[in-house]
Amino acid sequence: MVAEPGIFFRLSTVITLTGGTVFLMWLGEQVTSRGIGNGISLIILSGIVAQLPSAIAGTLELSRQGALSPAILLLVAVMAVAVIAFIVFMERAQRRLLIQYPKRQVGNRMFEGQSSHLPLKLNTSGVIPPIFASSLLLLPTTVANFNTGQMPDWLNSVVAQLSHGRPLFLLLYVAGIVFFAFFYTAIVFNPTETADNLKKHGGFIPGIRPGERTAEYIDHVLSRITVVGAAYLAAVCLFPEMLISYAAVPFYFGGTSLLIVVSVTMDTVSQVQGYLLAHQYEGLIKRAKLRGRRR
Repeated sequence: MVAEPGIFFRLSTVITLTGGTVFLMWLGEQVTSRGIGNGISLIILSGIVAQLPSAIAGTLELSRQGALSPAILLLVAVMAVAVIAFIVFMERAQRRLLIQYPKRQVGNRMFEGQSSHLPLKLNTSGVIPPIFASSLLLLPTTVANFNTGQMPDWLNSVVAQLSHGRPLFLLLYVAGIVFFAFFYTAIVFNPTETADNLKKHGGFIPGIRPGERTAEYIDHVLSRITVVGAAYLAAVCLFPEMLISYAAVPFYFGGTSLLIVVSVTMDTVSQVQGYLLAHQYEGLIKRAKLRGRRR
């Protein structure tokens, strides 16, 4: 695109890209601290949703020109609704571990034993595994584009197999999703710390000894549900890729985009509801104080 890129062009491009990225990060942090929800995720969500009208218009234009039959158009619409419903169902899925608290005496009062639940999300890692896996797979293709015509033939064939829809790409994509699902879950959730907190507060899982045994049991359950969560992420991300590559279906939103849109929307709605409940609770407390002063 640039005939003779000099040192000034390179410096200005690096400074512009870096400054724009830092500004977006700062803007996301401001949204997080002053608004509702994760600011960076909301910015990414805005960029994805902004492409929705043009994608719908392009699909309808293909149907009008006869390149896309009405049956395939209906199939794409039904599939999009089904995938979104499946994502919502799996993101809300939890494995609840029963936590029992024994009787305790505080002063002269005796409190009965209580039972609670430790919720373990089926997809603890969220949208991080598909993003990391796709980013790593884009790296060889990007480097190959910088060295077009200068690489040996065998390396060109390997890079060609790493393009979207190829079997090698799909296999490495699934492997990356599974790896990062376990890796990020191990970073986010610490079974040993959770078991220690339960032991400090007198809680225990029925049939499991507090302490190290509880940590091993939580880790065992978390590993099993992470397998299901990784399989769910891989299925959601691979289904659009296979439709685009082999069925020639113009599915404009990939699995990663759908995951980001649905997950961020659900988190934002939950935070808005929590904010409204807290606001109503504060209003009730203020009213009660005013009534008490009047009396």
